[in-house]
Amino acid sequence: MLKRFLSYYKPHKKIFVLDMLASLAMAVIGIFYPMITRKMLKEFIPEGLYKEILIYGSALLLVYLIRMGLSYFVQYKGHMMGVKMQEQMRSELFAHIEKLPFSFFDNNETGKIMTRMTSDLFDIVELAHHGPENIIITSVSIIISFVYLMSINVPLSLILFICVPLLMIVSSFLRKKMRDAFKKRRESNAVINAALESSISGIRVTKAFTNHDKEIEKFSKGNVQFVENSRMAYKAMGQFHSSTTFITDFFNVVLLVAGGFFIFNGKVHDTADYVTFITSINLFINPVNTLIRFMESFQNGVTGFERFIEILDTPIEADNPNAVDMPKAEGNIELKNVTYSYGDGDNVLKNVSLKIEKGKTYALVGPSGGGKTTICHLIPHFYDIREGQLLIDGVDINNITRDSLRKNIGIVQQDVYLFNSSIKDNILYGRLDATDDEVVQAAKRANIHEYVMSLPNGYDTVIGERGVKLSGGQKQRLSIARVFLKNPPILILDEATSALDNATEIMIQQALDELCKGRTTLVVAHRLSTIKNADQIAVVSGGEICEEGSHDELIAQNGIYAMLHKQQFREE
Repeated sequence: MLKRFLSYYKPHKKIFVLDMLASLAMAVIGIFYPMITRKMLKEFIPEGLYKEILIYGSALLLVYLIRMGLSYFVQYKGHMMGVKMQEQMRSELFAHIEKLPFSFFDNNETGKIMTRMTSDLFDIVELAHHGPENIIITSVSIIISFVYLMSINVPLSLILFICVPLLMIVSSFLRKKMRDAFKKRRESNAVINAALESSISGIRVTKAFTNHDKEIEKFSKGNVQFVENSRMAYKAMGQFHSSTTFITDFFNVVLLVAGGFFIFNGKVHDTADYVTFITSINLFINPVNTLIRFMESFQNGVTGFERFIEILDTPIEADNPNAVDMPKAEGNIELKNVTYSYGDGDNVLKNVSLKIEKGKTYALVGPSGGGKTTICHLIPHFYDIREGQLLIDGVDINNITRDSLRKNIGIVQQDVYLFNSSIKDNILYGRLDATDDEVVQAAKRANIHEYVMSLPNGYDTVIGERGVKLSGGQKQRLSIARVFLKNPPILILDEATSALDNATEIMIQQALDELCKGRTTLVVAHRLSTIKNADQIAVVSGGEICEEGSHDELIAQNGIYAMLHKQQFREE
């Protein structure tokens, strides 16, 4: 893990080296003050050398001006190095997330993923910037100050040095407890982000059902958990800091008393040395404490980096090494004895076989949870088939690159997702290099152009998050325009009109009929009237194809399809 962490410094080697040199110079400058203080106490003041006092004082001020410049460089350039590392990590993480399979998003909430992209990366970068800086400054300061204190008085320096292993023992004992507590706190923070993202996304549903109290209750659970985990984390941190502070305070008292006895017994002959030593103790103790307290940000950074690489190490959608790009597909689809389950659950599909000829319309009907949508997800290779085969134009999809396969498939779903951008940008998502005329033509074919032109900003109208400013029918027509622009040979309509009223459905259906012309089309339908003219209809129930045939053939069989048809006919 350390090697991977250090690799992020590689593009910033020059700034990193300069930052470390500046930090080293700042550490060295820190020893100047006690050295000049000792010289003044022992020589300049007793001998009345006022000119030397002014010269050394001015020199010290000049050194401090230099340190100010170095501090500015470390704070500004060092933090910018951290920001650029954060940008690099965030870009890498986002690019990786974009390539992860559907199964990852099935099992991970959006809010928790967002936490990895924000607060986790911030802690990592704080470690990346302050870690080496703290280690260099504190290490050099400890060595220089100890050598300097030894030059003043060896016995007192040795007493002071004893506190270091004691501090290390105590800190290592309490550090693991603090690390575990902060990890739980971070996890609870991710839970809060997930609940917040869910509640804000569903705010309209909450208001419609007046369930504000329920959402507050759900959020409060995560909030209470966060408070409890924070309590444990800060309790561990309090124990850590209070214990280490007491040890340093204890040794300050020991050194003060020991120094007094040494002067009384004549082992320290020069009071100036004693005063200098006592005032210089913090030169040694402060960097030791800084190094120990650095463990807190170290634990946060390490925990964040572990969570960061946890996602980076999640396998992406990987094409078969022998997979090749598919040219424009003809549109023949065949499933051969396909069995599938999500994770370790029960089989959603059981030995399913079906064949769709190019340019034909094949409809799937049946009860919810029967496996219809799963078939729609397997054709674009959103999930890997474990048993059986799925062929496009006679080629197993495992031997086709995913990107080239998906470029040949257009999908219109019941739950339309639109981006918080303009109408034009949302249609362009079908083919990013399309011209304005092609966008307009696609909108016309989807029966949405006239509505767009009635808006003050036309195609530049921003439609809000998830298209909140549009009606259900308008959103659906935009998604159809997007597919018109893509112009794929294979089309999947997954209950594209089931959430619409009858009048809107008729309008959308006209656009869908236009869209289906000349394409191989797989339709999942709830309303049987919309697929009456399909070339082939299959009834899917319990993960199996129970019946298959044309509308008239299935009615004549007087089976499940005929029963569903009669039931809907009575309702209508």
